[in-house]
Amino acid sequence: MATGETTVQVASVTGGRPTDEELDLFGLTHRGKVRAENQDHFLLGTIHPHVVVHGTSLPEPEMLPLRGGRFGTVLLVADGVGGGADGGAAARLTGEAVTRYVASTLRCYHLAGAKGDEAFFAALREAALQAHDAVRAEAASRTGEHQMATTLTLGIGVWPWLYVVQVGDSRCYLYTGGRLRQITRDQTVAQQLLDQGILSPADAKRSPLSSVLASAIGSAEAAPVVVRVDVAERGCVVLFCSDGLTRHVSDDELAQHLASMTSSEQVCHALLALALERGGTDNITIIAGRAPLKARTSGAQ
Repeated sequence: MATGETTVQVASVTGGRPTDEELDLFGLTHRGKVRAENQDHFLLGTIHPHVVVHGTSLPEPEMLPLRGGRFGTVLLVADGVGGGADGGAAARLTGEAVTRYVASTLRCYHLAGAKGDEAFFAALREAALQAHDAVRAEAASRTGEHQMATTLTLGIGVWPWLYVVQVGDSRCYLYTGGRLRQITRDQTVAQQLLDQGILSPADAKRSPLSSVLASAIGSAEAAPVVVRVDVAERGCVVLFCSDGLTRHVSDDELAQHLASMTSSEQVCHALLALALERGGTDNITIIAGRAPLKARTSGAQ
């Protein structure tokens, strides 16, 4: 493990809705080679109904099926901005606030993909706005001037859909059918100027305004955008990352690594190593997830 790196792994192995054991999920975060501290945070988990036994006459309560089947999967990247420890605190508060909200709104998950989808979209936007309020309140409570802000890229997987909430410029990608697609849209001043036709794609990429956020959790404006993408195809890969990865690794290179990956853990470490080799000028956070294709079996007829 590289110095300063934090990792999380969840299960690994192989149609239809994947079981918990079939999910191949891995996440890591690294300080990089230049920054004094890591202001990124990530979260990777699954959501389940749970029975808490407060009393029973049953002889073996520990044998009861107390945890229900998976409602959904959570993937979160928050890249703190603002300097010093304030950015890291904003990212931490965001992760905590979103997790609390996700845990308290289980009633919404049955709406995903149904006619009530709009209610689910609204709940996800509310999760981002509650994080925004939490960061703003913390900044206001501190003495002196504190510019606390963070990006938020949140994925909630409710098979066969992945719902992605975007604030800032961390990214979510989907690799499927041999093609990489950026699901999120960077909320930067350069992207706004590109959308208005003032900057060309090449100029926008080179512009210093590509690092200036137009929307962020805790800043003057947080404008969460929610999109939904189909992830039913076995073998498709979702990738969440902070810009510490994408400033060093191109989309074409991401696609090449995802095409040849052997596991989510392997590809996260490979992409981290590439970003560090090229300077590691920022904190680097990467999450990868997939439900691999089932192994084919054959026998004598």
